[in-house]
Amino acid sequence: MRLVVIGNGMAGVSCIEEIIELSPNKYDITLFGKERHPNYNRVFLSSVLTGEKTLEDITLNDFKWYEDNGIALRMGCPVERIDRVKRLVIGSDGSEVPYDRLILATGSVPFVLPIPGIDKKGVLSFRNIDDCQELKGVAGRAKRAAVIGGGLLGLEAARGLMSFGIEVTIVHLMDRLMERQLDGQSAALLCEDLEEKGLKILLGKKTTEVTGSEKVEGLLFSDGSSLETDIVVMSAGIKPNMALAEGAGIYCERGIVVSDTMQTYDPSIYAVGECVQHRGATFGLVAPLFEQARVLANHLAGDGRLSFVNKPVSTKLKVPGIELYSAGNVSGGTGVESIEFFDRGLRKYKKLFVKDNQIKGILLYGDTSDGPRLFSHLMRGQDIAEKRQTILFGDGISGKPSAAIEAMADDVIICGCNGVTKGAIVEAIEKKGLFTREDVERETKAATSCGGCGTLVEQILEATLGSDFQGSSEARGICGCTKYTRDDLIKNIRESRLTSVAAVMDVLGWETVGCDKCRPAINYYVSMVWPRESSDDPTSRIVNERVHANIQKDDTFSVVPRMYGGVTTPDELRRIADVAVKYSVPLVKVTGGQRLDLLGISKQDLPAVWKDLEMPSGYAYGKALRTVKTCVGSAFCRYGTQDSMGLGVAMEKRFEGLWTPAKVKMGVTGCPRNCAESAIKDVGIIGINGGWEIYVGGCGGTRTRGAELLCTVKTDEEVMEITGAFLQYYREEAIYGERTFNFIKRIGLEAAKKDVVENKSVREGLVKRLEEAMSVIADPWKARLVH
Repeated sequence: MRLVVIGNGMAGVSCIEEIIELSPNKYDITLFGKERHPNYNRVFLSSVLTGEKTLEDITLNDFKWYEDNGIALRMGCPVERIDRVKRLVIGSDGSEVPYDRLILATGSVPFVLPIPGIDKKGVLSFRNIDDCQELKGVAGRAKRAAVIGGGLLGLEAARGLMSFGIEVTIVHLMDRLMERQLDGQSAALLCEDLEEKGLKILLGKKTTEVTGSEKVEGLLFSDGSSLETDIVVMSAGIKPNMALAEGAGIYCERGIVVSDTMQTYDPSIYAVGECVQHRGATFGLVAPLFEQARVLANHLAGDGRLSFVNKPVSTKLKVPGIELYSAGNVSGGTGVESIEFFDRGLRKYKKLFVKDNQIKGILLYGDTSDGPRLFSHLMRGQDIAEKRQTILFGDGISGKPSAAIEAMADDVIICGCNGVTKGAIVEAIEKKGLFTREDVERETKAATSCGGCGTLVEQILEATLGSDFQGSSEARGICGCTKYTRDDLIKNIRESRLTSVAAVMDVLGWETVGCDKCRPAINYYVSMVWPRESSDDPTSRIVNERVHANIQKDDTFSVVPRMYGGVTTPDELRRIADVAVKYSVPLVKVTGGQRLDLLGISKQDLPAVWKDLEMPSGYAYGKALRTVKTCVGSAFCRYGTQDSMGLGVAMEKRFEGLWTPAKVKMGVTGCPRNCAESAIKDVGIIGINGGWEIYVGGCGGTRTRGAELLCTVKTDEEVMEITGAFLQYYREEAIYGERTFNFIKRIGLEAAKKDVVENKSVREGLVKRLEEAMSVIADPWKARLVH
């Protein structure tokens, strides 16, 4: 059958994607697009305006995709009219394309104020990539800009314009910003924070005229006041683009009227996206557009079981440093009450709109991490009568973010834009071996539209993979709190001699108090650059590192004392047994790293346990050297060619307590039989006749990866020197949280060989800086007992 789609935007192309997946050979598809670009993500237009992204970055389907799927793309060819009698689509070039089924995905057009001067040069819209490019060209020559409209798109346009260093003023008719998504308190916080960033805001202003001769010179308001400006960006709302449908005699009201299966009053013509009106509602956010596409594709594929239901949607403002989440009905109404929390000092505001003990609306400002969890309650209509005192703070769930993720039901929608659930993400991670946010985006489409759920996707990755999780590989800010990349941070820490987390945030102008991603990373980078001068910030460490023990699911802790090379003595074993009895330790377990783990110890007992053990910390809780696993080697084994046990003990004593970007595990094996699993360690040493082989970048976790041969040496001293140089190289060049196997994969083994093995002066410099870092290390258990 012949399927014609008018509109090469997100809604139209999403329909085609779904149809191809459900029924790949049913339709011969022709696609008309007004713009001369492939389908791109309009949600990121503000990022293109600031220069953070390019058109290529936000392109969702490149030209090859159309070709590979046999789609006849008529790009840069607007449709002039539709002949419903002959079932023809007539393009602006005079071409006629017949159809059996027709999809209208014509989107929306900006609402332009009907005032004098609106046609002057310098009055612009902000709806597509061409608008974006025009704005960039004009803004580069302007000194002042005014954005008419204080909604989502207007604020994002203003944020983009501010990146050009010009004075930007928001002009808004209502008495508060984003009045459809915010209440008075959250809007006031938003206004204060935006003004703090340098944005000027005029509320309650009705624009009556754009002044100037040929070019924009200013605005006049109904109260007689005025504003001088060089640019005016119209962002006062949108309206469905239904002109083509009206011209064809298709029934329209405020939009193209459609049924629950997205069918118009003409049974062969359908419509999706911002151009439609469904049960009286029109649409301006991304999430319902994709749902409409799914329903329509299902219907056209021959399975008419799905129907579109207009559900509550959530929104997040994409302005750096502003954490804002709104969902559902936040305007109150008869019988609606609220549950509220407000900390002005921390600028955190949480508010639930509740009716009959069911959440109807959500407002979060300053901390939006609970948005998806609360939205799940809203969507399910769950009775929260028993949770009213705790629901704003995690339903009583305590601990790190992964605890909340683990407690979250599998059917909770994480990506509202694309309808991707937590269960779908976890299944993709586990079955397809995904390790990065980009992997999840590619396989599930989560976080590919507005990007607002990106942090949550990373938390799911971290909760699913544990320490094997790898953050984004893009050169983006280290977290949502900042635009600074890892390299930016280290450069500033070094050049400005910043020696604490507070100093970094103060000098670099952090927009918030930071989060559980940036604060630990900054704390590590500061200590790595300035090991002697830096001040450790306990508040920037996770709970395990603060208490020097691993928290368990019942909030007790495990204690793992150091056993160098897996070697112990009767005296140490006796002390461990005595401690286990004295403190009623529920479980003593031999670990994979050849140590003993005492599990189930209460937090208050930790110092006493350390004191009675009289053994150093095994750092089982930290991003540091964990263990050096050994076999008995030539000391006892008839196959051993080298003294692996002696070297392993010496290496563990040499490098114990060294903080690294992620956990480090080592192994020393006395022969190629590899009994200590050296071939899958971060650093693996394998004894051979006449020397040692040094391997790096192995992993025995969720994704098993064999280590790669770095070099071969003859003596124990060479092993110690090159291992130390490699550890310091890893400390200095890796991204915080990046395991060695991904580090080596990213930089390439040859780069590591060049600096660690081949270049003697570089290696000596690395060893010298390692010595400096090691000189300030103290055993944390003993240090806590002293204090």
